[in-house]
Amino acid sequence: MFSPEGPSLRELAVQALSSVERGYDLLAPKFDHTPFRTPDSVLDAVASALRRMGPFDAGLDLCCGTGAGARVLTQVCRESVTGVDFSAGMLDTARQRTRSTGPDVSWVRGDARALPFARASFDLVVSFGAFGHFLPSELPGLFAQAGTVLRPGGCFAFPIVAPPRPRSRAYWMLLGFDAVMRVRNAVWRPPFVMYYRDFRLGDVRRDLEGAGLQVELHALPEFGERGDGSPRVRMVVARRPA
Repeated sequence: MFSPEGPSLRELAVQALSSVERGYDLLAPKFDHTPFRTPDSVLDAVASALRRMGPFDAGLDLCCGTGAGARVLTQVCRESVTGVDFSAGMLDTARQRTRSTGPDVSWVRGDARALPFARASFDLVVSFGAFGHFLPSELPGLFAQAGTVLRPGGCFAFPIVAPPRPRSRAYWMLLGFDAVMRVRNAVWRPPFVMYYRDFRLGDVRRDLEGAGLQVELHALPEFGERGDGSPRVRMVVARRPA
């Protein structure tokens, strides 16, 4: 699963027994060498789709981690790019690794559930691989926050992968991972929230629309189709009405 530059099993164990914030502070220097980072193929496909929709002026990478999403934004935003995350360690790594010859890039430590920005500050908000760190009950508020910082006509975009087929190897791996996390949180504090099976497209669409956003689904053709003809990967685009 991990490259030689990634964390050791001991390091992962220490991180997993920490809080989400502390765990990612510890993981930050080696995060880009783990499977938890969004693959470049997905980042490139989203960047290509956003270029067809843009350009945009100001962009926000929500739960930016080490800045992979911010690097997508530097390709499609003309004026400014901001990354926000609650892990100081991840932000430090992002500052070191992200360079831009175009828009200004800044990093802000903050909670995505209570964004520290004025209303209508951004034309585009993106997020990559972060939603599993929020309980399902927190997502409506998170989506409402994204909508609040969008300018009229602006959009909140993120990729979503089709769930694995029941009884497939990937299905059982995800099921087992979630079971381990639930047992861990039942017997150890502080909790470490990472429940990726709870992030389902139907629920996501309902919560985005409940936040007053207009939802579009864009297939990312780079990843092809499943056996039933449905896309393997989609980009969700939730617009704030103009």
